[in-house]
Order: sequence, then C-alpha cells, then structure tokens
Amino acid sequence: MEKVTRLASEKEVVIFSKSSCCLCHSVKVLFQQLLVKPKVYEIDLDPEGREMEKALVSLGCSTPVPAVFIGGIFVGSTNQVMSLHLSGTLTQLIQPYKLA
Repeated sequence: MEKVTRLASEKEVVIFSKSSCCLCHSVKVLFQQLLVKPKVYEIDLDPEGREMEKALVSLGCSTPVPAVFIGGIFVGSTNQVMSLHLSGTLTQLIQPYKLA
C-alpha cells in the first residue's frame, strides 16, 4: 500500500496500468490527446505487481487497472475517467499539468 501511495504522489498525473490491457491503453491515449504526459506504472512488469494490485483495490478501485491519480488523489478507473472527460471536469483537473 505504501508503495502505491508514494508512486501515486510522485508526479502530477499517474496511471497504474497493465501492458496488455486495452482499457489501460485507451486511458493513456486519452491523456496524450489532452496534452498530458502521465507517469505510467505497468504493474504486470513490476515484481511487486500483485501487492500493488491488492493495494489499488483496497483504495477503492473497482478494477485494479487502469487506476488514475491526479495530484496524488485517486480519480478512478476507465468509467470514472471517461465520465469526467465527457462532463468537462477532467480538463479542469489536468489544466495545471498540460504540456506547453
């Protein structure tokens, strides 16, 4: 749990992902299109990936990946991120972190 919370707050936008997950890919592409370069942690490639997955679920992730953190705060998984995007709220949340 400590590793996940530490990693989630090390950069403005953090995505915990799995390299073979198509929903994770979609979320990563969305942030790229919104001109944000998130820090991505592929938990399936991390030796502590199983523990990280359990920690993400205990933080409230309905599915372990993708798990998106903005400003160190858990925003949600695919459904929550897409809902925020459609409502325009995601753009407001990431505004300070957009690339120039």
